[in-house]
Amino acid sequence: MARPRRHDPDRRERIVDAALRVVGRDGIAGLSHRTAAAEADVPLGSTTYHFGSLDELLVAALRRTNGVFGRTLRESPELADPDLDLATALARVMGRWLGEDRAELELAYELYLAALRRPALRPVAEEWAGEVRTALAGRTDPATAGALVAMTDGLCLMYLLGGRPYQEEHARTMLARVLGEGSENPAVPLAEAPTEPTGT
Repeated sequence: MARPRRHDPDRRERIVDAALRVVGRDGIAGLSHRTAAAEADVPLGSTTYHFGSLDELLVAALRRTNGVFGRTLRESPELADPDLDLATALARVMGRWLGEDRAELELAYELYLAALRRPALRPVAEEWAGEVRTALAGRTDPATAGALVAMTDGLCLMYLLGGRPYQEEHARTMLARVLGEGSENPAVPLAEAPTEPTGT
């Protein structure tokens, strides 16, 4: 049973952390004020005090994941490496996300896609694109950064949902096409991306 804490200035953030753990473990459907309170070991009233609705809690959780991935991208050694072209740098960042950070990326996309049915999340979902555009500001123009956001988003979803190993060279080629590079090495259409044999 959760015990009241007289001085707990970080309680709101701990509830957001708990909500992320619940979604990561049980999905959006498993999140409620009650499950977040139990995970955070706080009274139920604490979650309703800090978050008047479940949407408010989801907004805070999505904003947290946006910030984490935005900061990770801005601080990535790949983007900071002047010897790496932008397409290669982004392809390597995606490979890292889909490798060591895959669980976090899945969680971020679960919250991101929840905006399809929860309008309150849509402005925050758009902040994800803003985070990526900001991270790319020093490497390309705003219009191209927007196109790279769309391509990166699509490629991440393709590999998360497709069940195939990440192909860095395929991602690099597609990103290079957006950047207008690599004419000597024509990009492979998405429909022809390498696939793993499947049994019948």
